[in-house]
Amino acid sequence: MPKIETTPELVKNAYESMRAKLATVRERLGRPLSLAEKVLLGHLDDPKSAELEPGKSYLLLRPDRVAMQDATAQMAILQFMLSGKTETAVPSTVHCDHLIRAHSGAGDDMNVAMDENKEVYDFLSSAAKKYGMGFWKPGAGIIHQVVLENYAFPGGMMIGTDSHTPNAGGLGMVACGVGGADAVDVMAGFPWEVLYPKRIGVKLTGKMGGWTSPKDVIVRLCGILTVKGGTNAIVEYFGEGARNISCTGKATITNMGAELGATCSIFPFDDAMDRYLRATDRAGVADLAKEYKDLLEADAEVEADPEKYFDQVVEIDLSTLEPQITGPHSPDRTRGISELAAEAKKEGFAENVTAALIGSCTNSSYEDISRVVDLAQQALGAGLKAEIPFLITPGSDNIFETIKRDGQMEVLEKVGATVLANACGPCIGQWQRDDVAKGTKNSIVSSFNRNFPARNDGNPATESFITSPEIVFALAMGRKLSFNPLTDEIPVGGKSFKFKAPAAAPDLPANGFVAPKDGYQAPASDASNVEVKVSPESDRLQILTQFPAWDGKDYEKLPVLLKAQGKCTTDHISPAGTWLKYRGHLDNISNNMFLGAKNAFSEKLGFGINVETGEEAEINKVARDYRDRGMRWVAVGDENYGEGSSREHAAMEPRHLGGAAVIVRSFARIHQSNLKKQGILPLTFADPVDYDKIDARDRISIVGLAGLAPGKQVDAIIHKEGGEQIKIKLNHTLNDEQIAWFKAGSALNQLRNEAGL
Repeated sequence: MPKIETTPELVKNAYESMRAKLATVRERLGRPLSLAEKVLLGHLDDPKSAELEPGKSYLLLRPDRVAMQDATAQMAILQFMLSGKTETAVPSTVHCDHLIRAHSGAGDDMNVAMDENKEVYDFLSSAAKKYGMGFWKPGAGIIHQVVLENYAFPGGMMIGTDSHTPNAGGLGMVACGVGGADAVDVMAGFPWEVLYPKRIGVKLTGKMGGWTSPKDVIVRLCGILTVKGGTNAIVEYFGEGARNISCTGKATITNMGAELGATCSIFPFDDAMDRYLRATDRAGVADLAKEYKDLLEADAEVEADPEKYFDQVVEIDLSTLEPQITGPHSPDRTRGISELAAEAKKEGFAENVTAALIGSCTNSSYEDISRVVDLAQQALGAGLKAEIPFLITPGSDNIFETIKRDGQMEVLEKVGATVLANACGPCIGQWQRDDVAKGTKNSIVSSFNRNFPARNDGNPATESFITSPEIVFALAMGRKLSFNPLTDEIPVGGKSFKFKAPAAAPDLPANGFVAPKDGYQAPASDASNVEVKVSPESDRLQILTQFPAWDGKDYEKLPVLLKAQGKCTTDHISPAGTWLKYRGHLDNISNNMFLGAKNAFSEKLGFGINVETGEEAEINKVARDYRDRGMRWVAVGDENYGEGSSREHAAMEPRHLGGAAVIVRSFARIHQSNLKKQGILPLTFADPVDYDKIDARDRISIVGLAGLAPGKQVDAIIHKEGGEQIKIKLNHTLNDEQIAWFKAGSALNQLRNEAGL
């Protein structure tokens, strides 16, 4: 049985391996290394022969562990079961945090979740026991918070089946969100393959004070770099300002770095991390980190002359940083809080704030809650209470029990908060919202990380704004987007009340964390008699079968299923919300495919034209009809196609329903990788203008596939309805190994081939 815990022995072995591999890398490169490079290249499978060209080479890496949340773990484990392995090769954990709906409060919501999701929880629990995985039960906490509290360690490498896995970068890890197929590779003992990321350095100077918080750092950076500015790059923070931020504050910043499209984000080891490790009962790990500190920070030359060692450098002065707020509909639509009122009036945003939400994996630390409680006490003293839904999501049972013991929970409830279960809840669309009808335009504010249309409450008309927990609370009291708590007053009882900036709060509780452990299940010591529970009659779980291998032929005259216009995230391709319950049943969840996509060929979201019948129908139904006729199809997309969540269902559903290729102007990193893993060709227009040449009844041929090779363009032909043919060139980023995945039908098929299965 593999060890699950991050023991000092495991950490010491990781550091010794890093040191040995970096000696080889330094000899080859002959230059100073950034922190990200040390951790990344210190986990190379073969440091002697790996190609080391950022932005071009593909690295084979050996992560230290794998983490999975319950929605994505279902498909990952179902794929792992196809691999033929009997236990995971690296420490792996499953965390039940996504399937708990937020409605009336922690107790009632947990009871509903345990009833609704029993068969899924039983499957995950039994599979974890069978295959040597740690299992965190429903209510134990959100995956990223639990990982930070228990498993993350400076200099480690982790992959996780959730796009906000980079949260662990706040504790100095290279922690990357991936699709389940990548996780399966690593759990099966194979290396993880990723494009060698470029390097973005963020120099932080000064020190935060007053209303400014770590959330403002990452929201500001999203505005600077945009949602695709970090694609195929690691964001590395450094400078005196970085050392002035708590460990959990650093985690907030690296968590929301996913909104940049970045591979991950990372901070160097410092005193704040040391204190956090000791406060979470990992003194042995802290001692080792101090001993191996040279591995856990950039070489001195890098911080002294960053422009020489990073592809891009951004500088942010924490001392002058104004509280930021971003939205609606995109996490890079940022501005200072003082600018929101004028913009809201100009753009016609819904002025009244209808709900305020604090917590999630991004902002649920002891420090976050303590600063909000400071403001809540001020509000109560002035006679103010929340008059709109005010929802709090603790990140873990650790946090829940600690703020309950220390009195913060009581203050929050007095001011009108509803404390939800220790789960993702509204952040990932699990919000049963009763106060606003779908289609009603309204504004909400949250301390979450993602604000795409319909993301939180299923209502595309909701305008969602993201900011710090402190500003969320203030706006909950002011109830208008035009309210600026730094300058404005609130009328109450014939008087005016003005908030004082929240006092500096402790990042760690003075009396330590309350650390209940009954939410954890260890793997079975003898798994030979453990049966994985999947009912053949289930509509929520479905045993997988292999996708067919490529038949060796070109793709001739394939219909265009849709032409996605504008932003097409994985939420648009495979919506969450009520669909989360089908994450373990590929055929059922495929009924949501492209439901949120804006198709240039249709006036309705999620609808397309069936070129065989001439009828307009839901895109998933058109795809099923094509597949049932024995036809493959292609999808066309715009810029940064597939941004957002790591969910591999957005790649598996198209594959299941007959997709052959996706042709876009540009891809988001994780989704492009997921398409490759499932045997779909991810292609980009060599000339982006060619996107405009494709019409609803066109058919596309992709030819010369027998000669598919790394760096070689692919030829395609657009066949017009009247007989005209337009030849275009397509690019791809497939390497030899990924081309083998395509030919085998999927990466998992190739893994089985290599294992002789």
